[in-house]
Amino acid sequence: MKCPFCGFLDSKVIDSRPTDDSTSIRRRRECIKCGKRFTTYEKVEQVPILVIKKDLSRETYDRDKVLKGMIKACEKRPVPIKKLEEIADEIEREIYNSYEKEITSTEIGEMVMEKLKNVDEVAYVRFASVYRQFKDINTFMDELKKLLNDNEKK
Repeated sequence: MKCPFCGFLDSKVIDSRPTDDSTSIRRRRECIKCGKRFTTYEKVEQVPILVIKKDLSRETYDRDKVLKGMIKACEKRPVPIKKLEEIADEIEREIYNSYEKEITSTEIGEMVMEKLKNVDEVAYVRFASVYRQFKDINTFMDELKKLLNDNEKK
């Protein structure tokens, strides 16, 4: 493993343990040359999932893109980044467990909204406003009314 500090190509593993969700191995390494320590993660290589976008183009699924969208929606909200990372992991797991090789961006957006709704309603509305591209105040109000109705049912 190449050292991120000095670029030397050899390091030794100091500690190895599974991550909280047991989907990867976290390894603490130490560079043989400079002695600095760094962390790597080992994951099972998975078949790439293609996302079918609204314009019918396709791109490779990117967990970071989902996470960045949620982070943007949760800006200045009391939602810990760890919680958003857990949600991103859950969504990724659901996508891969479906055994489909393609998924629409609409399906991913719905998954994100469903998870955000249970975490922070303001973040949910923010995400929905960008994702659903509300054309005017009436469509925005319709979404808020749905959210209020869902809360009354609880």
